[in-house]
Amino acid sequence: MTMTSTSGHNKVIWITGASGGIGEALARELAADGARLILSARRHTELERVRSSLPNAAQHLLLPLDITDNDAISAAIDEIKQQIGGLDWLINNAGISQRALISDTTLATERKLFEVDYFAQINLTRQALPLLLADGGGKVVFVSSVAGLVGTQYRGSYSAAKAALHLWANSLRAELFEQGLSVATLFPGFVNTDVSLNALTGDGSTLGQMDNAQANAMSAEKFAKQAVKALLKDNSYIVIGGFKERLGAWISRLSPELLYKIIRNSKVR
Repeated sequence: MTMTSTSGHNKVIWITGASGGIGEALARELAADGARLILSARRHTELERVRSSLPNAAQHLLLPLDITDNDAISAAIDEIKQQIGGLDWLINNAGISQRALISDTTLATERKLFEVDYFAQINLTRQALPLLLADGGGKVVFVSSVAGLVGTQYRGSYSAAKAALHLWANSLRAELFEQGLSVATLFPGFVNTDVSLNALTGDGSTLGQMDNAQANAMSAEKFAKQAVKALLKDNSYIVIGGFKERLGAWISRLSPELLYKIIRNSKVR
């Protein structure tokens, strides 16, 4: 597999959560840049729809997958070995959000958020490492969130899981740097996708409605263009969002006390 730092051409890239939203937009951007994609999500028909819209559709592999199923992950990796033989990038994009106050959230809902947004991600990554390292290096990308940097109301467990993912990524980067592994973390702000529609409420049911902030946010396509550009530059810490989200991420590093006051007084849901 040919690898360059400025183009996705000929890279084999596995994207989870590829059936819509950010995952679909990343697939379009990377396919247009010449990458060969492995697309995973639970909804097979939606994966078919995404693949049929991509350049060189026949070369992209569909791997329907529930990322919380350990055996299914192992089978998917075996399939990649058999069908393609190698892997350059893994983009951990699959996830689920939350819209519930801490006092209204059950322990079962907390656990589900961590299973999807943290444990499944690190398990898949760990199992994929031999493939990524086989040719002397590779790239792992985690889609965290600005919420994982700042923590906001109605997203307690989601923010915590995304923060945990970020710090696990830091450890992975440090441990495997000498083996050639590149690790990048994306921190999206609000992006116009169905994430709030599918977000979990306190009892574990889905919210089923679009947040105003989500509806008025940047498009998934714009996000994907910025994300791919930064990833191809080999950036590792990538915050993408509106002015408020980027400011919040910046303040989180410079003055946590000020951030806490801003978050406390902000109007979010």
